[in-house]
Amino acid sequence: MRNPWLDIPLSDYECHMSLPYVAQAQLLSDAFATALNDYSPRSVAILGCAGGNGLERIDSKVTERVVCMDINPDYIEHARVRFGRQVRGLELHVGDVQTDGFTFTPVELVFAGLLFEYVNVHRALARIRAMLCPTGVVITVVQLPTSETPEVTPSPYASLGALSSVMRLVPPEVLRHHAAACDYFEAGAETLEASGGKRFQVQAFGLRTPTHRPASAPSEHG
Repeated sequence: MRNPWLDIPLSDYECHMSLPYVAQAQLLSDAFATALNDYSPRSVAILGCAGGNGLERIDSKVTERVVCMDINPDYIEHARVRFGRQVRGLELHVGDVQTDGFTFTPVELVFAGLLFEYVNVHRALARIRAMLCPTGVVITVVQLPTSETPEVTPSPYASLGALSSVMRLVPPEVLRHHAAACDYFEAGAETLEASGGKRFQVQAFGLRTPTHRPASAPSEHG
């Protein structure tokens, strides 16, 4: 079955995410900026980077290397055009985090915003381990359920309707369970609310090693 993300124009996705009653583009950008501020990583990877939302928040004096991955080659090409000269040490990869092998030097921080709703959680977390330095951290953002709005908010951008057939919300406790099975530990969690009304859980996961715990992490909020 063809992945519906391959058939959604980037303009549709970005316009949808920026609608005032969706407002998730800004939320993801802000969550990424918070992670950069909390951990000051020298290297980062963004999984499901789309057209590069959030890359403008990178301070190249601190973060010297940026890896972006997405399943849609058109998204990656847009990210290249927009940020190829602006972002220091930018590496761009096309592929599926669940199935494709990516060969790049591990990074200190992996950001996965609204990724786990569309992948096999356990498989993706297992593959992300190889992308991380031993002292690295994964920041995840997952959408929390609500009875007030559909999982995919209706909008004029009809192409996004195809996501309803593949999107599966991942409760934070389920993500935590799979992370533990893949030998991560939860280092912090925070709940955010988009101005459109939907709520999201941000979780930070470190790798279990005998000597390491992340130096800082987002605090718990309710």
